[in-house]
Amino acid sequence: MNYLGLDTDKTKKTVEELNVLLADYHIYYQKLRNFHWNVIGKNFFDLHEKFEELYDDAKLKVDEIAERILTLRYQPTSNLSEYLKDSNLKESPSDISDSKMIEILLEDHGLLLKQKRKVIKVADDAGDEGTIDLIGAYIREMEKTSWMLDAWKMKTSDQHKPVK
Repeated sequence: MNYLGLDTDKTKKTVEELNVLLADYHIYYQKLRNFHWNVIGKNFFDLHEKFEELYDDAKLKVDEIAERILTLRYQPTSNLSEYLKDSNLKESPSDISDSKMIEILLEDHGLLLKQKRKVIKVADDAGDEGTIDLIGAYIREMEKTSWMLDAWKMKTSDQHKPVK
């Protein structure tokens, strides 16, 4: 770890949490593919396109997370069986409604955000600003996507809470 100037023992904890996040993103990616292929109904065009946008983004993040693990001089997990075992997320059925798909994605976003915050905590303990910067950007993006998905499922009569 000399070339990064990070403590090896502390960095190992960061990598452990990054590998869980990597597993989460693999399950999330496949779930988005599932939903993209199987969405039907009046929201097909909007959601088919949105799911594709989301899985393209997830695919990039999978690679960036794995490359961050390699940068930290560890090996990323790379087996589907390990992803299924290590992930906080679970697979989803294919025959569900569009609104259920959005509900599941919002639940997954909560789990992904929780794992990202764990990564940031251990990375902060290790003085690993590179990982903090990478994952912090992911949090901001996912929070915005979650807001948009939540807005999609709201009724037009629903209102946001006033500040007062």
